[in-house]
Amino acid sequence: MTALAQSVASSVGRFGRGIDRVALGIVAVLAVIAVAFPYGQFQATVGFTVDALLNIAPYLLASVLLAAWLGAAGADRLIGRVFQGHIAKAIVVAAVFGGLSPFCSCGVIPLIAAALAVGVPLSAVMAFWIASPLMSPDMFLVTAGVLGMHFAVGKTLAAVGIGLFGGFATLALQRTGGFENPLRPAVGDGGCGGSAVRNPKDVVWRFWEEPERRGVFAGKARQNGLFLLKWMTLAFILESLMLAYLPEQTVAQWLGPDSTFALPLAVLIGMPAYMNGYAAVPLVDALMQTGMAVGPAMAFLLAGGVSSIPAAVAVYALVRLPVFMTYLGLATVGSAVAGLLYGLAV
Repeated sequence: MTALAQSVASSVGRFGRGIDRVALGIVAVLAVIAVAFPYGQFQATVGFTVDALLNIAPYLLASVLLAAWLGAAGADRLIGRVFQGHIAKAIVVAAVFGGLSPFCSCGVIPLIAAALAVGVPLSAVMAFWIASPLMSPDMFLVTAGVLGMHFAVGKTLAAVGIGLFGGFATLALQRTGGFENPLRPAVGDGGCGGSAVRNPKDVVWRFWEEPERRGVFAGKARQNGLFLLKWMTLAFILESLMLAYLPEQTVAQWLGPDSTFALPLAVLIGMPAYMNGYAAVPLVDALMQTGMAVGPAMAFLLAGGVSSIPAAVAVYALVRLPVFMTYLGLATVGSAVAGLLYGLAV
């Protein structure tokens, strides 16, 4: 009986792992709309989602191809060069590279572990780690397609600025004697993935000349394309509901330009509510259309990007609790300040 139970549990586990939760969520939400919402909302939601996907299709295609090209070229090897040189220079380069790099928070885990293990200063790593989940080339294209080029450029500058703030603030704390041993005891040197830091190699931009890299390009294009299509579809479905049923007066009252607490509320809501960087963009678009001010919108995206579950867990898995709390604190303050400055500028 025990063996049978274990077999059933194993089969259920494999089945669960095989289910695409995002696709399942899309089907579930559409089913709820068809059953529970007034007649006509299902057709309106589907029409809105299809139109939105068609409008952003050129940006999605460019995003997928760019991400696949960088992956096939081995652009992760550039990270090893980011942390070289004088500490102040390393912080600046790390913040800029993090704000422009194509790497997600989870993808740089072995690289960051290796960097810290071989003695790269925590300040430079912090600058990269804070900026990296906030913006990437494909995220820039998606943001520009939905929220406009001005917002995409503003978010990129904010990502670099928050990275600089985090890096130099960490450097100041280190000079007072803090963070002498940032890594958790069980963390090694990043394994084979850390070779990009320990032994940085050249990037092969002309990837199509090697059959293996062409295969990597095709695989990453397919993977990224499906990933973006699923998340953006779910996000546009939710955006249609927000535009239809979220009271404009409530959004304007709490998050509009006349609200005293709009900025801190956007940061506090964005930190736990953020589900995915790509999916959050259409949702913020819906909030802005119902009255959310541009400054809080920027703060929402920035605070949520750093504190999203993948990004936060990635940091927590490697560093001790004081470093982790500092990471969240610096990112929160930096996001609020960046949102305030963007609101004033616009």
